Amino acid sequence: MNATRRRACLDQMTPYVPGKPIEAVKRELGIKDVIKMASNENPLGPSPRVLEAVREFLPLINFYPDADCHSLKEDLAKHFALESKNIIVGNGADELIFFVGTTYLDPGDEMIVACPSFSEYESAAQQMNALPVRVPCRDFDYDLEAMAAAVNKKTKLIVICNPNNPTGKIVTHGELEAFLKKLPADVLVIIDEAYKEYVTDSSYPRSLEFLKNGHNVLILRTFSKGYGLAGLRVGYGLAPAAVIADLNIVRPPFNVNSVAQVAARAALGDQEHLQAVQALNNRGKEFLSREFERLGLFYLPTETNFFFVEVGVDSRQLFKKLLQKGVIVRSGSAYGFPYFIRVSIATEEQNTRFIEALEGSLEELRSI
Repeated sequence: MNATRRRACLDQMTPYVPGKPIEAVKRELGIKDVIKMASNENPLGPSPRVLEAVREFLPLINFYPDADCHSLKEDLAKHFALESKNIIVGNGADELIFFVGTTYLDPGDEMIVACPSFSEYESAAQQMNALPVRVPCRDFDYDLEAMAAAVNKKTKLIVICNPNNPTGKIVTHGELEAFLKKLPADVLVIIDEAYKEYVTDSSYPRSLEFLKNGHNVLILRTFSKGYGLAGLRVGYGLAPAAVIADLNIVRPPFNVNSVAQVAARAALGDQEHLQAVQALNNRGKEFLSREFERLGLFYLPTETNFFFVEVGVDSRQLFKKLLQKGVIVRSGSAYGFPYFIRVSIATEEQNTRFIEALEGSLEELRSI
């Protein structure tokens, strides 16, 4: 039987490989006690208000969701002093990234991305037969001069992941403002701020100012990280009304389920819980920084809830060693850095366990 021939552009695409699930490690290795520090999930979990709101709503799941996410958009509009017409909600920010590609990219168009960064940007271009133009980071920082120089008549989109995944580093307000001023008005700049809630650096961009001052930007944020709703998939975009109207043309009906909408509204309304998440992350950041220094490991200072660490051994082998100890991290090989790992900041107990497992695993691999 002959299979239907797939689109040629798929030959250039690589399926996204998420962090290994806890249950898979338990099943495959027979380990009962497993911790996951691979996917930058919130170790404190969602707000108690979220859990209460979800429980109260569950009897209504026989009804379709509000296709427009009206109430959630109203809450977000009030929170950011915007109008609902400036907001779109997606099944995670990932979905919105693909909406942008579907909306604006024709075959042969170009999207400028940094390297290394989140791989789904490139996939959003490739699925439309457009070209992702990779601009290497310089000393792990965005090379905005090189990105501006890469702009040509084919450029439709530019993505700034800020803080960047996997490096955890930021572009500052002044740097981004100067960059935006260099660009043609018809180039849409996607500013992915998935980890914005974890940033402590005062020079971090006040990106809403760019939107309110008329720049052609789409700011992406999510409830997955700081708000702890990764399993429910709620992301949102803030942009000029014309951009939002364009994206809504390709947005499928009921793309965000009812439970997710209720949970996101409750999460947004509990800023005290978010502050507790931030405090836990800051303590973990300080602890892991000290431990990496004690172990003599190079790491990038981070403005996120994860670290990018040079381990001096094959990260795939280290990944396997840590798995055997019940600790899941992310190998840097997927980002082109085979001697790095990306590890999430977790609870104090989990951070300590990771360091103990890391130290033991490195000793084992170095002795081979």
